[in-house]
Amino acid sequence: MINAVLVFNNNGQPRLTKFYTHLDTSTQQRLISEIFTLVANRPSSSCNFLPLPPLLASASTSTSVSSSPSDTPSLITYRHYATLYFIVISTSTESPLALLDLIQVFVEALDRLFENVCELDLIFNYETLHATLGEMIVGGVVVETGLDKVVDGVKSQGRVAKRPGGEGLRGVGGAGLGAGVWAGR
Repeated sequence: MINAVLVFNNNGQPRLTKFYTHLDTSTQQRLISEIFTLVANRPSSSCNFLPLPPLLASASTSTSVSSSPSDTPSLITYRHYATLYFIVISTSTESPLALLDLIQVFVEALDRLFENVCELDLIFNYETLHATLGEMIVGGVVVETGLDKVVDGVKSQGRVAKRPGGEGLRGVGGAGLGAGVWAGR
C-alpha cells in the first residue's frame, strides 16, 4: 500500500503532499521535513530506495489506523527530475521497482498534460496535479499505470490548464522536466 506521495522542489518546499493513511498534522510535518533532508543529502550515485527512519516509522505506526505489520510504512522510493523530487512512502509489500515506474508514469503524464511541465505548472495548476494522481492512485492502491489512460482520464475531467500563447518557461530561464531532461537518478 502507498502511504503518501510527496513532491518537493530543490529547496525543500512541498509542491504536493498526499497522505493515504491518517497521521496527525505534527507527524506529517516532521515526516515531510525529515524525508526531504534524507533524500536531498543522498549522493546522485545512491540508489533511489531507502528505509523509513526508525523514529518516523514508529511515530507513524502509533497513529496509523491499521494494525497489521504489513501495513506499516517502511520504504521511501524517490526520483529526482530537474528541480523536483518525487517521493513515494509505501509498505514493504510494494515493489520498489514498480514504484519507480509509477513515478515515471506520473511525471510523463504531467509532461504530456502541460506540454513540457515545469515547477510553476504544478504550483498554479494544482488541480491537474491532484487529478493526475487521483487517476493513478485511489486510497493508497495503484489503479492505473497506463500513460494514455491516465492522460485521457484527466483530460476527460476537464482539469487541464494550458499556458497562454506558448509561454513555456524554457526560453525565460526556467527548465521544464521533459524533452531531454529525463536524466533522473
